[in-house]
Amino acid sequence: MDEKTGIIKKIDYRGLILLGMGHMMTDLNTSALLALLPFLKDALGLSYAMAGTIILFSNLTSSVIQPLFGYITDRKFFLWFLPLGVFLAALGIALLGWASSYERIVFLVILSGVGVAIYHPEGWRIANFFAGEKKATGMSIFGVGGNLGFAFGPLMAIVFVKALGLKGSAFFLIPGMAMAGVFLFSRFWRVSRPSVRPSPALTPTDVATRSALYPMSLLLGMVMLCSWARIGLMTFIPFYYINYMKGDPMQAGNLLFAFLMAGTFGTLAGGPLADRFGHKKIVLFSLGLTTPFLVLFLLSSGFWSFIFFIVAGFILIFSFTVSMVMGQFFMPKSLGMVSGLIVGLAIGTGGIGAAVLGLFADRWGVPLTLWVIALIPWAAFILGALIPYPSQRGRAVTKP
Repeated sequence: MDEKTGIIKKIDYRGLILLGMGHMMTDLNTSALLALLPFLKDALGLSYAMAGTIILFSNLTSSVIQPLFGYITDRKFFLWFLPLGVFLAALGIALLGWASSYERIVFLVILSGVGVAIYHPEGWRIANFFAGEKKATGMSIFGVGGNLGFAFGPLMAIVFVKALGLKGSAFFLIPGMAMAGVFLFSRFWRVSRPSVRPSPALTPTDVATRSALYPMSLLLGMVMLCSWARIGLMTFIPFYYINYMKGDPMQAGNLLFAFLMAGTFGTLAGGPLADRFGHKKIVLFSLGLTTPFLVLFLLSSGFWSFIFFIVAGFILIFSFTVSMVMGQFFMPKSLGMVSGLIVGLAIGTGGIGAAVLGLFADRWGVPLTLWVIALIPWAAFILGALIPYPSQRGRAVTKP
């Protein structure tokens, strides 16, 4: 911290890594549910509609209600939301294998979803503080934890179920409790409530006259379209690979895992690049280049299709944490609300996009649907280009 100005300048890697680990332990429960659902369906004789409703409740509680918790954390400091969130997220999934009725499954999914929704706004807000002046770099460290959790959750679920049956889900409680314990018994991550003020690079008048509604609407629309593209790819690539390309289902799963892992590395790369070359420039670079690589993927086969798809995942996903930094710049007094809007509402609506794309696929087929998905990043590019964001690296910085 600068003793004269009171501005946090140096990035706190220790704090960000801890928050990122909590992010990973929280998000792996969300993705683990997708892998556990087929086993739960068979064990309890659930219908597809009932299985879909489980995912709906998970989406509503883990994503859509996040703005509510963001609103709460912006008005009162709830550091204990971090250990509570990671614990509840793990507890709900851990007990799923022991549930004997559909109602209990829904309750546990809601419990886990609330834990996820509690953790994210507070986590992103404190990560903003630890990031100092290198906002995109710091946020990428925190964000990569969620990417890793989302990638490894299904693999862990399958390993546990194959080894011990459905009751093997109880093992998800171990990392959740361990991470909650780290938060409870370590103190270096506990910061006083940060206040935010504009960087000297921008005058107070410039910030005061900028309406947050217009740029935030464009930003949320851009993030929502990115989410439609990402979830659309994850939903329809297995169908395309298995039913149209006649590939091995296991290889289709490996392809998605590689796509998510590429996004993890992309998240780490995108933050430093954005801090160096400009946030908006890197976001537009990401969105503009994703579509060509997806087109190359659809036009190729074999080894090259795999390479093009992985590169597309690397480029597409690394724009997300940079988008979070842009949102926090527009609403520096409501960092938790920004997190809830971007992570929760905008990304949560990706499920709606998948449903719309599903209707399109039923009528015109999966291959044409993938061509539509390939063009979605360019639609997001148009919205991103319209966002009024300063070309100079004027950033919101925090002060304890």
